[in-house]
Amino acid sequence: MENKNDEVKKRQIVEARARNISHNVRCTECGSQSIEDSQADIAILLRKLIRDEIQTGKSDKEIYKKLEDEYGETVLYAPKFDLQTAALWLSPLLFAGTAAGVWAYRRHKQRTNVHIMALNLVRGVPLTPKEKETMLDLLTPPPPQGVTSSLWSRWLGR
Repeated sequence: MENKNDEVKKRQIVEARARNISHNVRCTECGSQSIEDSQADIAILLRKLIRDEIQTGKSDKEIYKKLEDEYGETVLYAPKFDLQTAALWLSPLLFAGTAAGVWAYRRHKQRTNVHIMALNLVRGVPLTPKEKETMLDLLTPPPPQGVTSSLWSRWLGR
């Protein structure tokens, strides 16, 4: 009885490992599905290959390496970080950093321009029409929020 339980546990472990690996391997025929979800012939063969490799005692890393060697790096959903894929992995960070830098520069430039215009006013230097417009925009308070006239006052023409 105990032997049977050990055998069942071993089969469950092999099955769990195989499913985990299969979820991380792309079907070479479908492209958008993992081999666990795909019913293509190649996916069925790859699932069987993974189970056979597990039963022979290979580690997950060895199985991933074998699949990568036979089918290329694109078969794995998570490509490794190396010199060839560095741009792919770092591009979101570069984009976000560039956007933050542009935003900070524009904000700093806008504040600096306002300060320079204020200093020029104090010194008596005349402002250009564009500078006057900018100063008026900055110094004019915004209209009150949420103040709407009632239908009754609109109807009376007030």
